[in-house]
Amino acid sequence: MSAPSETQVVFVGSGINSLVGAALLAVRGKRVLVLERNDRLGGCIRTEELFPGYRHEVFSSWHPLFVGSPGYAELKSELEQAGLEVLCGDYSTGLVGPDGRGLALRQDMADAARRLDALSPGDGQALQDMAARMFGEDAALTFGLLGKNPYSWDLLKLLYSEWRKRGLDGMTAFAAGALENFRRWSERTLRSDAARALIAPWTLHSGLGPDDAGSALIGKLTFAAVVSGGMPVIKGGGSRLVEALARVIENRGGQLLTNAQVDRVLVEGQGRRARAAGVQLADGHRVRARDAVVCNVTPQQLYGQLLPDAPPPARERAQAYRYGRGCMQLHFALNAPPAWMEPELVKVPLVHLTESLEQVCASVTEANNGLLPACPTLAIGQPVAVDPSRAPDGGWILWIQMQEMPARLKGDAAGQIDTPADGRWNEAVREAYADRVQARLERVMPGLAERIVGRRAYSPADLEALNCNLVGGDPYSGICSPDQFFWLRPFASGGGARGHRTPVAGLYHIGASTHPGPGLGAGSGTLVAREIARK
Repeated sequence: MSAPSETQVVFVGSGINSLVGAALLAVRGKRVLVLERNDRLGGCIRTEELFPGYRHEVFSSWHPLFVGSPGYAELKSELEQAGLEVLCGDYSTGLVGPDGRGLALRQDMADAARRLDALSPGDGQALQDMAARMFGEDAALTFGLLGKNPYSWDLLKLLYSEWRKRGLDGMTAFAAGALENFRRWSERTLRSDAARALIAPWTLHSGLGPDDAGSALIGKLTFAAVVSGGMPVIKGGGSRLVEALARVIENRGGQLLTNAQVDRVLVEGQGRRARAAGVQLADGHRVRARDAVVCNVTPQQLYGQLLPDAPPPARERAQAYRYGRGCMQLHFALNAPPAWMEPELVKVPLVHLTESLEQVCASVTEANNGLLPACPTLAIGQPVAVDPSRAPDGGWILWIQMQEMPARLKGDAAGQIDTPADGRWNEAVREAYADRVQARLERVMPGLAERIVGRRAYSPADLEALNCNLVGGDPYSGICSPDQFFWLRPFASGGGARGHRTPVAGLYHIGASTHPGPGLGAGSGTLVAREIARK
């Protein structure tokens, strides 16, 4: 299938933000075209049968952000008609230490509080109070900041309303809490090391660490949302979501093309009169876009390759944009569920393995310094606990994510793995580190090796090769530090670029590098689709 010569809206890239944005516009009657440089749609949603009968999520695996998003709420009936089925189990998350002792939490904040209070009296109540505040008194402001266009009148009205309720002191107190790091909050609020270790790894799921500014808000919010709402998955694998979104788009007259590399955005006019007219593909074919061009790319790709004549201030800010640590994925196909030393953990979708808050902090520092962490924090996913269709009868899948990996290698914190002089990941380093992780798992799942049908590892370099937006293997497409978050993502206004708008009229920037940041909530795609639909 060839690209048309004209459409109304062109999306460059097919990640979750592009697909949801295109689907929202398609159901509103817009003709849309999604162009993907790779041989498949989906961005960081990629389900593969790595071993016969086992369907693994190579990148992302869990969909609480999407299921709770405005985009899903609007598209839900269309997606269900397209065959989408969302599954959610009774359990949410948990913690295991290297001695095998652990804590399993159900999808119930009150139950989680009771379980934690049994270990450390008072900590469960502290967590329940925290969640009540986040989803009560602070909900409108927190979710408004994350869910509204940062340069809109809607956000200004929200801030004014909250200022009238809270006063200047209340707004200042909220800002201070939003910038606080997790270590400081947890040492002030929680009594036990176990409670701190339970929540600390959740700061990693936005690319931060427990000592980073803003990590208290992110860690608390993510943990509370997961325990309250669970860890939903897509039946059959995340690629079924991609397929369903594609069907919605096509059923409404839209088009999606793979192996379609966009070389540049076509611009008519100059200066303040410049307007996006369409795109040019690598084969020279041009597609005219009557309404808008939407690019789901990194800032460097947009203001370097696709828009080479962008104003210098925008190019300079894009070049200054910075990426975070790398990520490593490790996938196991098992012939039986693992023999957890804490048996209840076999029911939990996502368990974190770490010694303590301090160990999470240490591993982050090691990775930031270019070292392979000696004791990495492991996010241990068990999708079969929620969706048995992912594996043959009796089989099991372990989805292991490590978010404390150096993008460039300078050594091994444990002094056991030789790293190359050029600092690049290679197969030898990847497999040696996978062996370290497997040995770490064996301590909490005795007999794991005998149950392994297959193992596949992906280093940060492998992940970047699969998706060019994951620069250095950063799964969040840019550090979520205060200078690159909220209205400052991807960067402070400059050269006509502001939030999702670019210096060129009709050209929009979406994706994990833009507000509201990473995750599968499709926030930027939804916000931009709404703006385009109003035109």
